[in-house]
Amino acid sequence: MNQDYVYTSETPVGNLPNLFILADGMGGHNAGDYASRYTVEMIVDFVRNSSGTSPITIIREAIQQANQAVMEKAQTDIDLEGMGTTVVVATVQGQELCVANVGDSRLYLAGQDFRQITKDHSYVQEMVRRGEISKEVARIHPDRNIITRAVGGWKEIEVDFFELDLKEGDRILICSDGLTDMLEDQEIFEIIQEQQDMTEALDLLIERANEYGGNDNITIILTEPFSGEVKIC
Repeated sequence: MNQDYVYTSETPVGNLPNLFILADGMGGHNAGDYASRYTVEMIVDFVRNSSGTSPITIIREAIQQANQAVMEKAQTDIDLEGMGTTVVVATVQGQELCVANVGDSRLYLAGQDFRQITKDHSYVQEMVRRGEISKEVARIHPDRNIITRAVGGWKEIEVDFFELDLKEGDRILICSDGLTDMLEDQEIFEIIQEQQDMTEALDLLIERANEYGGNDNITIILTEPFSGEVKIC
């Protein structure tokens, strides 16, 4: 079952000039699949109808509304009880990238170097931040899939935001942990650098992750803002 769900629009959605969303659901039966799809749909609907002008305000309120909607929906169906999802939401306005995240799905910026912009909200990443384990150990830790924040997980949801300037040639990669659990950051960066064609880069990332085990759904959005090219796999 694929519990990942993606939405992209290179044209305006409400007052946002473009919109990129990736969610990775969790929960038994069909709950994870439902949570990710429903969350993305609620966010898009809120953004489309928002009268706000600040990207941060629009996105924060959209995620909060989605969180409330997921919690309420879970109370109506026992099969949906306990469902939740990660989410990454991004928009590019001029040369500025605005990103929000909840959970452990990630957004990277690939330019002169390769930087993880989002911060994982997970048990093992909290241990990494406290210096208790290394990033290498975190990738194979048995509790690496325990997340500490999720849409639908808590009545009050804390959303992290990041704003940064983009440069010509920068690429934005958004992915679920099906990719990052299999490939180290350096290998992801090398593939993106070596493959100028973005479709070929995506195909190779998916192929390599599956070669290493492919233990989870692998979903990737790769975009080059200044060329306007977007690829999804």
